[in-house]
Amino acid sequence: MYLPGVQSLTPELQAEIAGCDCLLIDGTCWRDDELIQLGLAGKTSREMGHLPIDGPGGSLAQLPPLGVRRTIFVHMNNTNPILLADTPERRIVEDRGMEVAMDGLEVQV
Repeated sequence: MYLPGVQSLTPELQAEIAGCDCLLIDGTCWRDDELIQLGLAGKTSREMGHLPIDGPGGSLAQLPPLGVRRTIFVHMNNTNPILLADTPERRIVEDRGMEVAMDGLEVQV
């Protein structure tokens, strides 16, 4: 399933995602207020149509119970710390068994 822009994981969307083999999902921002804190936008990630990865109701909290075999974050903004291999945020993602897409990633279906 490919979901590069997701504002929220509604119950209907969760039902569609549950148990899928591979989910490529919106990883635009790590925190909901990321772009505001950096002075780059006047809206939160959610207000711009992107579910943040971390925080209450973020994808890190909502995805594990859905039993997805492979989760890959895509569509990251250049401010997202998961883009750097040596950040605590990247470690959190990987410790949860999730991945960060990089240029040249190939996924066999």
